[in-house]
Amino acid sequence: MGHKLLLLTRENERYRQLLNSCHLPDTIILDDDPQGIFNADIWLAEPKLAAPLLPHAANLKWMQSTFAGVDALVKPRQRKDYELTNVRGIFGPLMSEYLFGYLLAYQREHRKYKTQQEQKVWLPGSFKTLQGQTLLLLGTGSIAKHIAQTAKHFGMHVIGINRGSKPTRGFDEVDTLANLTHYLPRADAVASILPSTPETKGALNPQTLSLLKDEVVLFNLGRGDVLDLDALYQQLVTHTEQQAILDVFNQEPLPDNHPIWSLDNVIITPHIAAPSFPEQVVEIFSENFHKWIKGEKLSHRVHFERGY
Repeated sequence: MGHKLLLLTRENERYRQLLNSCHLPDTIILDDDPQGIFNADIWLAEPKLAAPLLPHAANLKWMQSTFAGVDALVKPRQRKDYELTNVRGIFGPLMSEYLFGYLLAYQREHRKYKTQQEQKVWLPGSFKTLQGQTLLLLGTGSIAKHIAQTAKHFGMHVIGINRGSKPTRGFDEVDTLANLTHYLPRADAVASILPSTPETKGALNPQTLSLLKDEVVLFNLGRGDVLDLDALYQQLVTHTEQQAILDVFNQEPLPDNHPIWSLDNVIITPHIAAPSFPEQVVEIFSENFHKWIKGEKLSHRVHFERGY
């Protein structure tokens, strides 16, 4: 019996080209018309495009998400009678580049020297180094592990937060989210890479944000709902020496009337810290496809009850 594969992405033609070069035996790639949605047993899809069509997916057995985040597919009322996999293991280098690019620019006062250059001013600033500083990572998955490894090259002390306080290679200390308040006052930089779950929602709220160091750099790189954006705005207005680098938000695009746009101590980027490239996604999909037709356990399975 053959398989029918549905593409639901904003780059369908690129994915089709890449998949045609793969060996996918007895598989037809369908168009995204209503009949294709009904007939396909395998979907290669972006979660937000797939979610509203799930009620019509009568034959769906397995969906490969093109993103790491699958929030739209794991909501309580969504169906969960199929196998869902996402993409992992490809974002660590990209996220490290993003985080340390901004962190080093802040530490070495790039903005200040650019302004001085425009004014033809020769005036050394205050030298800062990452050596001996503490990086607090909310999350200890594959992305966080890569960031932790990079941080160790700069001589940083790395603390991780995960579900079970499980010791994790590359981290000097690991604890649970319940004990987050013990570590926030110690951190020179904080980066959230947490998934969206009932436990993580609002973890960075008025109470926890108030514990941050005066010159902390805060990154939100995982899911928007981990951070109370309004509370962060109030925090940064009154603590102008604190910095925030924000790449994910509850509502995207971020509404242009949100006051956080105007703060000098905030950098906002449009969810670009670690994009998934079709070539990498297709490689993961192809490996999983061959496991699928052999009846083997798929890689990067999503646990619906956990939300990731």
